[in-house]
Amino acid sequence: MAGQTETLITTILDWIDIGRLNPGDLIDDAVLAEEFAVSRTPVREALLQLEAMGLIRRLPRKGATVFRPTLEEFLAILEVHAKLEGQAAGLAARRLSTSWATALEAAVQACEAFAAENGDADPDAYYQLNLRFHECVALAAGNPFLTEMIKTNARKLLAYYRARYRYAGAIATSAREHRAIATLIFARNADAAEALMQRHVHFDQITAMDLLAALS
Repeated sequence: MAGQTETLITTILDWIDIGRLNPGDLIDDAVLAEEFAVSRTPVREALLQLEAMGLIRRLPRKGATVFRPTLEEFLAILEVHAKLEGQAAGLAARRLSTSWATALEAAVQACEAFAAENGDADPDAYYQLNLRFHECVALAAGNPFLTEMIKTNARKLLAYYRARYRYAGAIATSAREHRAIATLIFARNADAAEALMQRHVHFDQITAMDLLAALS
């Protein structure tokens, strides 16, 4: 049963990552049990663990839904997430290995090439490249606990970051900022890399309100 529960958790996390599950979506344990050919027990255990992570919320008379933040929750999570991402960039600047430098450069180039070739088209495809850039920075920091904290917080906001790339010029801006952050990391400028990464992942309140409204 433990194996079934872990498989379900991994699958649901993947669905959140790719946008198959979005904030507020209902998660029907009976449908999941049927789809994965398991009893409801591992499904319920998986949902309990995801609820403990803050990714699932149980609502009266509605059941389990994907976490959808209020504006206050969104801004509070974003504040923490920006700090975590910034810390990762600062640590990456101090600890960057040759292999992660190569991976980070490849991630930045992929973002730049996409922006140059596609402009504002296919924001969902760009977002996957964006995730790879942030993953490289987090892993280059060399702190697995920090990486897990970033992943958990990011999943509460993924749908909103994804939606942000539908705005005109957002992809090009993101690619430029990725290059600037990477340049600071390569230069071992930890303080500047940390500060720029924090600004890169943060939204102002008006943008946050727009994104919440778009996905409500």
